[in-house]
Amino acid sequence: MPISRTTFIALATVMAAAVMAAAATSATAAPRINCTTASSTFEMNDCAERDFSAADAKLNSVYQRSLAAVPDMAFEKPYDTKSWIAALRNSQRAWVAFRDAECKNHVAMFWTGGTGATVDILGCMTEKTRARTKDLIDHYIDR
Repeated sequence: MPISRTTFIALATVMAAAVMAAAATSATAAPRINCTTASSTFEMNDCAERDFSAADAKLNSVYQRSLAAVPDMAFEKPYDTKSWIAALRNSQRAWVAFRDAECKNHVAMFWTGGTGATVDILGCMTEKTRARTKDLIDHYIDR
């Protein structure tokens, strides 16, 4: 006896959900790479990505705290809160553009497509992100 179209769609939906759940489980169950002993390109790239993600998350947090600190530092025009926040936002956007141009474009040129490019690019981005974070902390948080 043939199955109805409704039954077929229901079965297909259940099977698709089961496949997605299995894929999610296997992805989260993968062993975590030990970055102190990473030796393959894949492992080094994974560790470099984790370092950058952590540095970027900290920068984003410090940047938000810096914006929040501006009203206590601002005076009257052209150093009022609105102008200062606009200047900090413009500075941050320009800094991100510089970091990306330097690391993703310039540093990549040295590798001409080699396998070490990703680690070097992410290392550059991490280093510059940490430096920017320190600058913001020095200017806005620990003043």
